[in-house]
Amino acid sequence: MNIFRLLGDLSHLAAILILLWKMWASRSVSGISARSQILYFIVFVTRYLDLFTTFISAYNSLMKLFFLSSTAFTIYLMLVKFRPTYERDSDSFRIEFLLLPTACLALIANHNFDTTEILWTFSIYLEAVAIFPQLYMLQKTGSAETITAHYLFALGIYRALYIFNWVLRYYQEDFFDPIATLAGIVQTILYADFFYVYFTRVVSARKNMELPI
Repeated sequence: MNIFRLLGDLSHLAAILILLWKMWASRSVSGISARSQILYFIVFVTRYLDLFTTFISAYNSLMKLFFLSSTAFTIYLMLVKFRPTYERDSDSFRIEFLLLPTACLALIANHNFDTTEILWTFSIYLEAVAIFPQLYMLQKTGSAETITAHYLFALGIYRALYIFNWVLRYYQEDFFDPIATLAGIVQTILYADFFYVYFTRVVSARKNMELPI
């Protein structure tokens, strides 16, 4: 594992912990898209089917368990424990517009036409666009709490670091996965506008509780 992969994983870990802390501390899920979280859960379930059949390392297994359990817990907090604070009307992006195209693409463009590989490929394509409902919700409401912005920033950094990971692996190991690489680039591009807002409104300065989108 190279440094970019490790830092990417830690950024992903930080993003989820930031989100959970925000919800638990405020006792509210306001501004968070349950639809994006459901998509991420589908991503992890379809990607980690080998969790109990193939052992790679303790680190690998623990990270997979964390991503699955933490995302399931996030959905529980949103739809059960803190349900009255969930902004259902604002979280209205139709996820079938993401699920169906990515499923079809996985059937067409994959490494091997078998169930496990197709599901893994589907998870890669779906992860690239799973943030859409959250970004759509932010655009619809017009603002985001600063802590929510930190969560999205950490997610974006995670994907950007993985691009450097793939570049390094190509030069060091002569390894190139076009599916994962292109999907990661698409996902990072989706964050571009948000990164601009983050740096200009949060980091540069405005120390208020709301981040205009």
